[in-house]
Amino acid sequence: MQTYYKTTLEDTLYDEDTAVLTYKINYPCISSSFCSVQSINDFYYREAKNSENYCRTILYQQALENAKDTQARPFNSYEFIIDFTVTYNEKCILSLYTDTYTYTGGAHGGTKRTSNTWNLRNCTLLQLGDVYPLTPDSLCKLQKNITHQIAERQQENPDTYFDNYEFLIRENLNLANFYLEPYNGILYFQQYDIAPYSTGIPTFHFPIWNIF
Repeated sequence: MQTYYKTTLEDTLYDEDTAVLTYKINYPCISSSFCSVQSINDFYYREAKNSENYCRTILYQQALENAKDTQARPFNSYEFIIDFTVTYNEKCILSLYTDTYTYTGGAHGGTKRTSNTWNLRNCTLLQLGDVYPLTPDSLCKLQKNITHQIAERQQENPDTYFDNYEFLIRENLNLANFYLEPYNGILYFQQYDIAPYSTGIPTFHFPIWNIF
């Protein structure tokens, strides 16, 4: 098992005395006694610095312009928050997802999820095909499995998914959107892909090969 800790880049940017943008970017720093993980740490550091640069340039400029346009009404400060969750950490496999929340005014912000599953023996990313057979038949079974899980959820909580969710599953299924848990894999969809905002980020479990 690897150890990891959270590193943070954060700041509040102002227009004179008014805070217009606050950002907080959390990213992992990994340590392993039997695997070289420097390239992975470099990867997450670059991702964090790119996000910080986006905040301090593009998003900050947008916030400044919005603040000037809303002088006649209250201005809600922009927010940009990145945080990660490690979901699997055994032997030389590390899996985690990262949620990026952005608020630029309005009723609520939006969250986008990304994920990485690392083989730390060689510092490479695992693909879905490494943990689940990617054949036409198995992909069909995977989609049916997701549809079945939604149908069960709809019985308990109606209207938590769009009426045409079966079509939307086929349209929006992204095979890169997965991570591992101790006993199964998790596939996820982005907000609004197959469900309204109130549902959040829908997740679905699926069986995985015993690659560990």
